[in-house]
Amino acid sequence: MNNEYKVGTKVVMKKQHPCGTNLFEITRLGVDVKIKCVNCGRTIMLPRIDFNKKIKKVMED
Repeated sequence: MNNEYKVGTKVVMKKQHPCGTNLFEITRLGVDVKIKCVNCGRTIMLPRIDFNKKIKKVMED
């Protein structure tokens, strides 16, 4: 799952956000990955290692 995603890719995470969805959009890639909740718009920054562990699948656009 290393290079299957880029900025703008939508991903499904294993745990859902408190607003009720588990669909996020990647807004920044680097050592940290910044994702934005598609439902409420909140952003979360995760280290790339944690992001790779918590990702469930990459959505095809």
